[in-house]
Amino acid sequence: MRFATYEHQHRTRVAVIKQDGTLHPLPGTTSLTELVRSGGGLPALLDAGVAALDAPAGPHVSEVRLQPPLQPSSVRDFVTFEEHVEGVRRSVDGVSGVPEQWYAAPTFYFTNPHAVYGDGDAIPMPPGSAVLDYELEVAAVIGREGHDLTPEQARDHIVGYTVFNDWSARDLQSAEMRVGLGPCKGKDTATTLGPYLVTADELDPYRDADGFLRLALTAEINGHVVGKDLLSNMSWTFEEMVSYASRGTRVVPGDILGSGTCGNGGCLAELWGLRGEQTPPPLKPGDTVTLTVEGIGTLTNTITRGATPVSLPSGRRRSRERP
Repeated sequence: MRFATYEHQHRTRVAVIKQDGTLHPLPGTTSLTELVRSGGGLPALLDAGVAALDAPAGPHVSEVRLQPPLQPSSVRDFVTFEEHVEGVRRSVDGVSGVPEQWYAAPTFYFTNPHAVYGDGDAIPMPPGSAVLDYELEVAAVIGREGHDLTPEQARDHIVGYTVFNDWSARDLQSAEMRVGLGPCKGKDTATTLGPYLVTADELDPYRDADGFLRLALTAEINGHVVGKDLLSNMSWTFEEMVSYASRGTRVVPGDILGSGTCGNGGCLAELWGLRGEQTPPPLKPGDTVTLTVEGIGTLTNTITRGATPVSLPSGRRRSRERP
């Protein structure tokens, strides 16, 4: 099933969306976030969907404003595509190759769960940035709490998937990462999720013999294709990522785990690193980015001008006086 959160006639509703675009609102439910956080996992979500399909149909998706499917509890963004690592390291860090440590574990960082946008939303330029980039990813949504999970156990904790655009201010990111703590304001302004949450069972037919989801990925800027890849080119499965994320801690319903950016044009920075120049150029106000994932849907967002950064002083060099 595909679930949508939408606004129609000044009301927010949750619905199952049929193939023809008809929305069937869930009776008595106005928040997919709360439904997922109830902890019932995939069975509870499917039961709610069946009840919706038995209820009267609502508007067509073309008549509503889509919102992010849910507001995540947390967002872990992984980096599981070797090709992406190679290209972006050259572009952002000025070094070539893939670090050997990358192969040891599916590395991730936490990004901002409070700056989530939906399909069709305008995306502001990050304050102080002139080098904005998109990142084409798929995210798994956690539907049951767990800790120290095996990959086999982790499959039952994934309730569904959605398209994930990890907007990245490359100029800010490059400067910040010299400190050694990872991206900060370079990733803080916006993340787009949507257009729908597709339940995990819907994507099982795409699963290959090794457990990877063989989904076609396409990125476009202003109607021109700039990237194509397969999700199955990930170096770890989503179940392995969930297992690693739960090691020594918990994953909880509503957590989002991003696949990391795909290769072959999954972002501009990878192409810049391979080509040695910023071609295509960084995103600017007025540009429209469209990301499509087979079996899940299409996200489209247009860039707008952002806020002017508030000026702050440089860090003071202190005397290190002691009491």
